[in-house]
Amino acid sequence: MSLSIDINCDLGESYGRYRIGNDAIVFPLITSANIACGFHGGDPLHIQDTIKAAIKHQVQIGAHPGYPDLMGFGRRAMQIPAEELKAIIRYQIAAVKGLTESLGGQLHFVKPHGALYNKMARDHSEAETVIEAILSMDKELAIMGLAGSHLREIVERKGGRFIAEAFADRRYEADGKLRSRNKQYSVLENPEVVAQQVLSIARDQQVEAYDGSTLSLQADSICIHGDNPKVESLLASITSILAKAGISKKPF
Repeated sequence: MSLSIDINCDLGESYGRYRIGNDAIVFPLITSANIACGFHGGDPLHIQDTIKAAIKHQVQIGAHPGYPDLMGFGRRAMQIPAEELKAIIRYQIAAVKGLTESLGGQLHFVKPHGALYNKMARDHSEAETVIEAILSMDKELAIMGLAGSHLREIVERKGGRFIAEAFADRRYEADGKLRSRNKQYSVLENPEVVAQQVLSIARDQQVEAYDGSTLSLQADSICIHGDNPKVESLLASITSILAKAGISKKPF
């Protein structure tokens, strides 16, 4: 049986005069786009243009909502009451879903961003709140989250579809969580190392942790960060190693 893997990227995060990421370079080499919703990055014009690019390149569209933290790029943890957080999530999804449909596209999934994503992976209550908000918008929206976390059980119990995600350019801790960006060697920038990590996840369902141990990791999608300064060479290396291994890039 031939193997395939979805390659996703966080896009549309530029706003105003501030350019974030390398969207034009990334689009031809990925299969799913997590499009910012305006709260951690993105503005109406950039979001709209990113959706247009996704449709042009036939890339699957997802919403990428986060905490209302533009100054911190959504990477600072926040304590927000459940009902307020639900409204924040619904508002962001509605924006991207509406724009996507107005342009003739379809929103397929939701991937929470940054600190919200990480908190959901360790905080059961936060995860329940966000998942309920997403499914209240559209039961057909798949929900992407950290592979190996408790999120699969919560999403499936609530009748949703869970997409297990691994990371191409992030280091893992021995417990399966992502190494904090506040620590050294949390982000991978060597193309060969990144490509080998992707191959190991896609083919062998395992990844080497920071302490050298081997983790079992079954993933439906692998993320590469668009704001990684080496993203072009990283994606080229990933594309090459997957092709040599006979693994195709395909939306989940």
